[in-house]
Amino acid sequence: MKRLFTSESVTEGHPDKLCDYISDSILDAYLEKDENSRVACETVASKGVVFITGEITSKASVNIEKIVRNAIKEIGYDNANTDMDYKTCKIEVNISKQSADIALGVDESLEEKVGQAIISEGAGDQGIMFGFACDETENYMPMPIYLAHKLAERLAYVRKNNIINYLRPDGKVQVTVEYENNEPIRIDTIVVSTQHNENVEQDTLKQDIKEKAINEIVPKKLLDENTKYYL
Repeated sequence: MKRLFTSESVTEGHPDKLCDYISDSILDAYLEKDENSRVACETVASKGVVFITGEITSKASVNIEKIVRNAIKEIGYDNANTDMDYKTCKIEVNISKQSADIALGVDESLEEKVGQAIISEGAGDQGIMFGFACDETENYMPMPIYLAHKLAERLAYVRKNNIINYLRPDGKVQVTVEYENNEPIRIDTIVVSTQHNENVEQDTLKQDIKEKAINEIVPKKLLDENTKYYL
């Protein structure tokens, strides 16, 4: 029995990833100075503007604007004409302390323990995650998401190391793997969508992405004459 399975990954410059990285950087900065900090920080980014909001309760003093600019710089946004410049972008910070009701609920929940498990019912934005390990790849992830992540990482690598020096930080990858009897046998489709400078020809872009990104990551044995590329 044959089937197709597709997974998607985005590069570090994708707006969602950028915002996550900024929020995580702010959290890390507070925890580094005060391990009991409570940080519920949200980031919104648009062209030339980053908005930081949420609730933070901590004994630490943190320069949030500096952290935000450093995070944007690390990812590679340095051109206001094409997207954003970490040096000149506008940063709005609107942070308040954690509400007394949530603080009370969290404080009380931390006092209730069952064995080694801490019951936390104070904050209500809970989620359920599921997953499993498999032997398709070296890190026990399914082949489609493994290759999608690796290709997204490769796009950042070739950009930052001037291997493909006209790329910009934002991008997205999809990999579709064909399975037979639950075993990955070939790559059916690879999609790469990447931000780039405006003076690049499509043919050059396609050739570079295929030769310097895809062929460096995807095992040749999984590619054949029927593999489809959308670059």
